[in-house]
Amino acid sequence: MAGMQRTIVGLMVAAALLATLASGHADTASVHLTKDNFQSELEGSSYFVMFYAPWCDYCKKLAPTWATLAKARNGDPDGVVKIGRVDCTTDGDLCTQHDVTGYPMLKLFRKDGGADGATKYRGARDLAQFNAFLDEQLAPAAGDGPAKGADRDGEDGAQEDGGQADAPPAPVSPLTELTEDTFAKHVSSGKHFVKFYAPWCGHCTKLAPTWEELARSLEHERDIRVSKIDCTQYRPICTDFEVKGYPTLLWIEDGKKIEKYTGPRTHADLKQYVARMAGGLKEDGAQGAEPKGEGTLEGGAERDDNRSVVVQLSEGDFAHAIAKGVTVVKFYAPWCGHCMRLAPTWEQLAEKLTARDGVTIAKVDCTVDANKELCGEQEVNGYPTVFLYRDGEKVTEYFGHRSLDDLHEFVMQHLQDNGPHDEL
Repeated sequence: MAGMQRTIVGLMVAAALLATLASGHADTASVHLTKDNFQSELEGSSYFVMFYAPWCDYCKKLAPTWATLAKARNGDPDGVVKIGRVDCTTDGDLCTQHDVTGYPMLKLFRKDGGADGATKYRGARDLAQFNAFLDEQLAPAAGDGPAKGADRDGEDGAQEDGGQADAPPAPVSPLTELTEDTFAKHVSSGKHFVKFYAPWCGHCTKLAPTWEELARSLEHERDIRVSKIDCTQYRPICTDFEVKGYPTLLWIEDGKKIEKYTGPRTHADLKQYVARMAGGLKEDGAQGAEPKGEGTLEGGAERDDNRSVVVQLSEGDFAHAIAKGVTVVKFYAPWCGHCMRLAPTWEQLAEKLTARDGVTIAKVDCTVDANKELCGEQEVNGYPTVFLYRDGEKVTEYFGHRSLDDLHEFVMQHLQDNGPHDEL
């Protein structure tokens, strides 16, 4: 009986081994990379690497396709990329080093980019998509990249612009397609919302009609431009702007990156973000002074800042405003989520203290060019930052909870104690 049990166990182990071999993880087509050869292999060639675990069902499902890709790519003597694999159960440190947080994870390492410049693959897991990804990513390095003209723009138009005009010089769409020849000049002045994308990226394709709609809805805003740039064609520009995934949406002012947009990608959310960053839109009637712009941004489109009892300060009147009594100032950025959440509470705090002499509740928009130096001088390192001033001197920064009761107690504590102190 014992011998029969051992035989059954042996057959089960053999079956498991055969299943593992059948899964493709033990294939010889892809290069088995380990901590011992990983760096040297990457120095000799670009590599498309699958980080996997043998027990992972998704890895097993992908294995035959990966082996087929490896046979085609690794068997080409003139190939510009090799296909490799890393077993994270035996080389865990290597996988940790490359931020592998799930299986399988696919990354492209360029020969000239080093291990730190890997591009994570996020597309469909089939041969056609793998080959399209590799060809587009590595074509410039191979010297046979797609022409920077009608062919590429035509393909992009089919995915992103509903198959509109093929030629970039005079597009029908208000959405500007940027190139290496036009990018720097285009963004050198004014406010720009730019989509950095790759044609093979599924999320980019999904966003394309919304991005087009955003451009159309803002085409009459003279000071705001919506554009896009294909990172598979103009990679150096995308590298300069630290683009590490697609799509990346950046707010750029006068040639400088101001903020990466990470919110929802609906038309309403994107347009609201543009309004916040631009200080209001003409079509929304937000052409007045900065105080009105901030009220609309933080409190919602319905809010009329004329009713606000929070004092909007700027570089020109800041010193005078804090010269007497206690002044509590919120330094903020309109695009900051925490600032938006604090806004109604800040209004309530001001209303609650409006009848009390000697105290002022104020705010400063640090994204306004005229205020940037002021925020730097006041050592504002994040948003929102709340400082309390007494008779022109900074007393303390508020680090507590941002509820109305907590903020009110903080202010009252400092009103009752007119002596200087650094504790809350």
